[in-house]
Amino acid sequence: MSMVRTEVSIRIGGAAGDGVASTGEIFGKTLSRSGQHVYAYNSYQSVIRGGHVWFQIRGGKDPVLYVGQHADILIALNKQTVDVHAPLLTAGGRIIFDPSKVKVTEADVPKGVILCPMPLYELAKEFSPNPIMANTVAVGAAMSFIKAPVEKFKSVLEDQFGHKKADVVDANLKAAQAGINYATEKWGPMDFGLPYADKKRIFLTGNQAIALGAMAGGCHFYSFYPMTPATSVGQFLADHGPDMGIVVKQCEDEIAVINMAIGAGYAGTRAMCATSGGGFALMVEAMGMAGITETPLVVMVSQRSGPSTGLPTKTEQGDLNMVMGAGQGDYPRIVIAPRTVPEAYEATIRALNLAEKWQTPVLVLSDLLLSEHFETSEEFPMERATLERGVWWDGNGPGLRYKLTPSGVSPRIIPGTANGAFIAGSDEHDEDSTLVSDVRAGLPDAIEVRKKQMDKRMHKLEGAKKDLHMPERVGPANAPVTLVSWGSTHGAVREAMATLKKEGVEVASIEFTDLYPLDWGKLKEMLQKERFTLMIEGNYTGQLERLLRAETGWFPSDTLHKYDGEPFWPEDIVAKVHAVLKMAPKKEVVH
Repeated sequence: MSMVRTEVSIRIGGAAGDGVASTGEIFGKTLSRSGQHVYAYNSYQSVIRGGHVWFQIRGGKDPVLYVGQHADILIALNKQTVDVHAPLLTAGGRIIFDPSKVKVTEADVPKGVILCPMPLYELAKEFSPNPIMANTVAVGAAMSFIKAPVEKFKSVLEDQFGHKKADVVDANLKAAQAGINYATEKWGPMDFGLPYADKKRIFLTGNQAIALGAMAGGCHFYSFYPMTPATSVGQFLADHGPDMGIVVKQCEDEIAVINMAIGAGYAGTRAMCATSGGGFALMVEAMGMAGITETPLVVMVSQRSGPSTGLPTKTEQGDLNMVMGAGQGDYPRIVIAPRTVPEAYEATIRALNLAEKWQTPVLVLSDLLLSEHFETSEEFPMERATLERGVWWDGNGPGLRYKLTPSGVSPRIIPGTANGAFIAGSDEHDEDSTLVSDVRAGLPDAIEVRKKQMDKRMHKLEGAKKDLHMPERVGPANAPVTLVSWGSTHGAVREAMATLKKEGVEVASIEFTDLYPLDWGKLKEMLQKERFTLMIEGNYTGQLERLLRAETGWFPSDTLHKYDGEPFWPEDIVAKVHAVLKMAPKKEVVH
């Protein structure tokens, strides 16, 4: 008898327009409202109709850190789904399909996979003429296989379709029950023992968490231009932000987006914007404007595969070099890269505080995987976070907007304040904001002004590094291999570590959430203690590795890069670790 499993992976595949994503989201919410931890990933292409789309839901009684490469149940809405995904089914896995639409034989699937042909469309016709209702029948069949509670499914449908007529919810429930009845009679349940409970967990994407973080963090102005995969931050805030006092503006292009956000920050309002790499490329000139005028600004950049349009609906960690070099000349900036959905929420709040405290641009680096995957989380503390507004002019003495200070931070002045008039120009300036770039440039006094103002601005990095988080290290002190990673690769790394531990190999992990600036001396000491380091990045050139080398002189022992547009799979990391273990030094390292 096989062991009862307490974790399940369900994959739905079809073409764009088949309702794959909405069906998967409904299933994921059903599990999350049944006490399960859930991780879900939507893989899609940049077409409205056609192409290939798949959505994977992974749920279990323990926290689920990653999507996983394999599936236990496959709902195939077309033959391509069978061809692409059937090889990834686990032993004893099942494929749900309609034989009138999808022709599948046992020769098409791995040995041991069970074919579950169902008249999905015929069953659905009884309740609705909409062919997408067949998806609900298939979901019902999958629910029967894992014995998921129907009442939780009903609650999700009521939320999903509550704005429509009651008969839409009723039709979906009846269609699901038809799928349950048919599948139960034909095949019965699988060997899953998921411990369903009456506990509801939040089920949301990284972008939704960023939007919630903007609300909790006191943001009052948000500008955006739609660009995958950052768009849904603006969509969420457009729907819910006004109730929280947030002005949301969809602009004509990304140049207008960032300049509006800078204008709001200049006026004293907490402001942020979001885009992807191509949009951020248009924002680069204005980044320098925020830098020299010392205007607080938060920009979320959700990375996708480049260059240019590249793979616009696929993930990558390829924009770190760009955000580090955005804008001509030198000016301080802060770069943070959350690993998980809860961290995306927290990072947005932190970014808004850091931007005002240090009066400098703060870049939040997400990517398509983090931005768009769904993840269960405990309740977010949605009361207003503690806000750090930084230093403001108290009205006494001269209003020197760019006053030289030990910290590098000058008192901000709200435009219109009595006796506090100043120029916020893109040129170099004196303490009182008088420009020195024209007739004074090159004269002895202006040369000294330039040096002092540059020193003042750049000195902010010394203070800001104390506010940033050093990377988290987990695992044994004397591990044979230490994985080094940043951002959304966290889940694949942790899953790989768990797999390796079961195999008798305990590795360690150093994971970055904040990238710049850091205490480089302490970081160098931390990295050099490791016996053998494996740098893991979702790009071709090793962009964080290059930054670390520039700041610390550190070289990893080996690297693992992925740049095909797909997320890291834990299996990739496990295989690489086994390969490098033969190379890892045997010496003991004392921590």
